[in-house]
Amino acid sequence: MKYAKHNKNYIFRWFECGLTVEETAKLCFKSVMTVTKWDAGRPIPPECRLLMQMATGQRLAPLSKDWEGWRVSGAHLISPEGLRFTAKRIRALQYAVDTGAQGDPERARMIRERLNRVRR
Repeated sequence: MKYAKHNKNYIFRWFECGLTVEETAKLCFKSVMTVTKWDAGRPIPPECRLLMQMATGQRLAPLSKDWEGWRVSGAHLISPEGLRFTAKRIRALQYAVDTGAQGDPERARMIRERLNRVRR
């Protein structure tokens, strides 16, 4: 049985980024022929590789140093340690913080201080 050989550029574009040839060409302001040549083995320019990663959420431009290493994959925000958070979980964590200290200003202050330490 004969198997098609896929080089690392094709694997990166299609399997890692999930982009078609046409989507990649449009994103990088290149022709379909150029992207096809990348798939055949020509090197992908670093700026195009970065654009492809950013467009698919594999790499985010950090808003600040606190966000370095964070990324988005599908419906998850993924921490540098590999912890996955959905929007629902983040809201639930915030709710737990808010309600866990209701009626107890001292406890609310302690929770805020701990969160601020974690954020740094």
